[in-house]
Amino acid sequence: MDIIKFLKYELSGWKKYEIAALCIVFILVGINAFVLHDSKAAIVSAICGVLYTTLAGKGKISCYFFGLMGTSFYSYLSLKNALWGNLVLYACYYFPMQVTGIFKWKKHLKSDTKEIVKTKLSKKELVILCCGAVIACIGTILILIYFNDKSPVFDGITTVFSVIGMYLTVKRCIEQWLAWIIVNGLSSLMWLSLIVQGTKAYSTLLMWIVYFILGIYFFFVWKKEMSISNNNL
Repeated sequence: MDIIKFLKYELSGWKKYEIAALCIVFILVGINAFVLHDSKAAIVSAICGVLYTTLAGKGKISCYFFGLMGTSFYSYLSLKNALWGNLVLYACYYFPMQVTGIFKWKKHLKSDTKEIVKTKLSKKELVILCCGAVIACIGTILILIYFNDKSPVFDGITTVFSVIGMYLTVKRCIEQWLAWIIVNGLSSLMWLSLIVQGTKAYSTLLMWIVYFILGIYFFFVWKKEMSISNNNL
């Protein structure tokens, strides 16, 4: 596929209100940048992160380009703010998983729209995943407490569910959005707490709030699309 056809597919299938919402978010990020003097890393991370999440929700493989950029800048922010769980997660897990996602998604694109074919976990897989998540959260929180993490509970839970969310994203499972809703809600609270303590990362907080809203939105979009697909079988 040449670059023109690729861009045509990636830019197709957008609703007017989705484009309008993206423009509003970018305007808010711009206001943060110039009025509140937000850090440049937080601004770039926010823009790339929102684009990644939106494109992933649309089933567009180009999401990984922005995901890799956003991951790099967010890793820097995590290092700067001593969020060791997030740092290890983004630098050592997200980055290679997003590279893997490019090749995995490429094998499961619809021939007409070039969007991914969406799937869901079996009941057995879901139960095993939930039990593993609880055990992993407890263990991760204890480890982060030992290493004097600033937000061990938030950082621990978001780290574990981010691992799960990224895994489910690569597998194209609708349950990824439930994991991301948990991650994004807690991450919003974590960064709000850091901002109250003096960290200049307003765009990062805005990014997580937008992620939270997008997680809810795309869960229902995927659910509706999968329901229509099943009815047509």
